[in-house]
This record gives sequence, structure tokens and C-alpha cells, in this order.
Amino acid sequence: MTVNSGFTLSRTGTDLRNRTVLAAMTNKQSEQDGTLSKAEIKWLLRRAEGGFAIVTTAASHVHPSGKSWEGEMGVWGDHQIPRLAELADGIRERGAVSLAQVFHGGLRAPRSLTGQQPVSASENREDGVEEISRELSSSEITDLVDAFAEAAERCEKAGFDGVEVHGAHGYLICQFLGEKTNRRNDRWGGNLIGRSLFLREIVRAIRSRTSEAFIVSVRLSPQIDNIGVSLRDSIELARMLADWDVDIIHISCWDAFVGAENEPEDPRTITRRFREAIPPSFPLLSTGSVWTEEDAEFVLGEGADLIGVARVAIAHPNWASRLGDGGYEPNRPPFTPEHLLDADLSPVFVDYMRKWRGYVTDGRE
Repeated sequence: MTVNSGFTLSRTGTDLRNRTVLAAMTNKQSEQDGTLSKAEIKWLLRRAEGGFAIVTTAASHVHPSGKSWEGEMGVWGDHQIPRLAELADGIRERGAVSLAQVFHGGLRAPRSLTGQQPVSASENREDGVEEISRELSSSEITDLVDAFAEAAERCEKAGFDGVEVHGAHGYLICQFLGEKTNRRNDRWGGNLIGRSLFLREIVRAIRSRTSEAFIVSVRLSPQIDNIGVSLRDSIELARMLADWDVDIIHISCWDAFVGAENEPEDPRTITRRFREAIPPSFPLLSTGSVWTEEDAEFVLGEGADLIGVARVAIAHPNWASRLGDGGYEPNRPPFTPEHLLDADLSPVFVDYMRKWRGYVTDGRE
């Protein structure tokens, strides 16, 4: 098995041309009403043309109350379908599989963008947010489950091959999963079964409103201390996902080459620990600091079936097609603004990348 060998998703039988995945990346290029811009479509199609097997959109809010930043893509309204269809058709024409990442910002969806107080599993506050969130009622949770399902149905109508449910990085689903951010005493809280019910109901509702061929991936953060997401619970949740008709579990490792921070006695990588916990046939996607061909092959060797990348794909749109040449080592940052513009980033996206330490020559040092 190599990174440029083909792979077939076991439940749907979807054939992938290789093992590479363009991970979801914030780029702030969408229109005010959540509609995809021509610039964002161009940037994603360039990566499909560059050989990636799966192309994932940026995080897309499923309800107007879930918007977390300016220029964020939305999948909550039918007015967004024409541009979604343009993107999905273009990705397919270039030989790749399309996933729309669906999410809700929860406590990170500020009133300044949504016009309302942010919501979460419980009343929560974290550094950098504008105000404390209020606790969602049970009926509101059910409404948001429906919003996720309606968004997935909308994506399938537009021609997407599937969705990635964003349960990572501290957004609303992750806030339900965390022991610290979910302090509810009803069926949506308590032990892992209760805290994962929101996610389970989202997957169930998506399955009920989409076709059998529609792909459902779930992205998880293996551990986030300030949210209360533990590695133990995440591994147990991964075992549960294997029984929920999920097609891919995506673990967002940040660094796929190290083990758990608080378990130095266990040398296994996070990828290895998940691989050993879930059924051998359950597709595992791992993302985190992969840059070179050697990096990708290492993570495959740790048990991943698919390799997700973000930062390297921003600067190197043909990264996936270069693998297999033998020891491919793409240039590392900083990159000039001209280089990034040539890679089909818009000026808005380049300006956003200037906020990433050391990524752009005239950006943050």
C-alpha cells in the first residue's frame, strides 16, 4: 500500500484514485449570504485538478445561528445550491470525490455575525469569545439535528458525493462531546452515550434524508483538554461510529507523528491507537503536520487508509499528483504572496494566511 494507490470506501463502494484528501480549510472567501464565491470554487477546483482523491470544502454552517467568521461558507439555504452544484460538478469532472464539511459554531458563533446570543450544550465561556453562550433546549437541539440533515440533503441535491460532519476543534458538536462544556443532566449529557447523542442523531438524520450512496465522514479531535475531550472517550466514540453507518472517521491529530501528550509511557501514535481500536475494514483518515511523501507513507504505515493535508496543499496544489516520484519534498514556508496567488488563492485568502505565523513572507513572523 502506497499513498498513490487506489482505495475503495467499504460501505458505498466508492473508488478513490489515491489515498490523499484535501482537508477542510478556513479561507474566508465566501459571500456575505454564505454563497460560494467564484474565487473559492477556483481554489478548490485547482486542488481537484492537482490530483487529490477527496476534496473537502471549508467548514460550512448549517444554520444562520452557526456562523463563526466573516467569509464563511453556508449550506443552510436553497439560494446556495447553484454555486454548490458548480463546485460539485467541477470536482467530479476532475476525477475527485467531493465532501462538504458541515458544522455549527456553537459558543464560537458571535452575536456580531448572527444577531443572537451564541448557543452551546451548556452555558459556556472561553477566551476570545464575545459573550457567554446560553444552553440549548432539547427542542432546539432537535431543530439543529434537522438543520444538519437538511444541509446534507441540500448538498446531495447539488451533486456532492457526501458530507463531513465536523465534530472536532471545539465547535458545537465537540462542545456536546466534551465533559467540561457539556454539563447537562438530561439525555443529551452525562456519560459518553449521552454526550455523543447529538452527533449520533445528526448521523441518523442525515442517513434518513440522503441516498445509500451518499458518503458520511465524521471528523474528531482525539483530545482537547479545555473542552474535556479525552483520548479514551474519543477512541470509544470511534468504536461506536463504526456501528452508525459512518463511511470515514477522520482524526485531526495536529501532529500525526507523536503519541498522547499526557501518556508518555505509551509510544504509539494517535493514528496507531485508533487503528487498533476500530474494525480493520473501517476507513481511517488521519491529518496532522504531513508535508512530504515520506510523512504520508509513515502515517499510512501507522494504520491510516487516507492522508489529509491542509497547509502543504495551500502552497502546492499539485501535491497529490507529485507523490510516487520518489521522495517528494515540497518547499516549505514562508511563501511569497505572488507564489500563493499563482496557486489560485485570492487576495482575501492570502491576507488570511498572513495571520499564520511564518507562512507568508510579508505576514506574521
